[in-house]
Amino acid sequence: MKHRIVIVEDHEALLEAMTLMLEASQKFRVEGRYKNAEEAMVHIPQLRPDAVLMDINLPRLSGIECVSQLKSRCPEILFVMCTSFEDDQKIFESLEAGASGYILKTDGPVRIISALEDLFEGGSPMSASIARKVVNSFSKFSKKPNVEMELLTEREREILDLIAKGFLNKEVSEKLFISLGTVKKHVQNIYEKLHVNTRVEAVNKYLNRHA
Repeated sequence: MKHRIVIVEDHEALLEAMTLMLEASQKFRVEGRYKNAEEAMVHIPQLRPDAVLMDINLPRLSGIECVSQLKSRCPEILFVMCTSFEDDQKIFESLEAGASGYILKTDGPVRIISALEDLFEGGSPMSASIARKVVNSFSKFSKKPNVEMELLTEREREILDLIAKGFLNKEVSEKLFISLGTVKKHVQNIYEKLHVNTRVEAVNKYLNRHA
């Protein structure tokens, strides 16, 4: 079954390109396309898609505010910011609003498709440059004792270190020469041991321990 996606993007050519890219993947179906937050907030609660690719710089109401309002009404929908902005404040405002991922339009179609696949596998996809900003921000926090981190195996720590550097599950699999299924199992074990639900939370605990 294809995942149902809505795209919110005010640039006509880019909206068309993203639609074609998703449809060509055979894994996604574009359920709706909107050029502003106002239209999106009317139709998304009715469509109830699996995920929304959300631009930030929309006319009038921003994509961040749109996510914030929609997430409170439709908590089951996954939101991924797909933008040109690498501004630290916008990154954290997006995550705080309820976005599950933050990817750059410049990443290209293969990376964006991989990020969406990772999203539906329980991940929180981020472009490598965005992940580095998150890592750097967390690294500024004081080191705190974390007994949970000691429960991780050497392989789990190795995988968590790669996740902290912005690698997706598929990329971790290729880099460590292990199957994707094995990576997913390790990630699930990491989440359980650290008592977290997302990559951002896992990386936070990891960097607070090793800062």
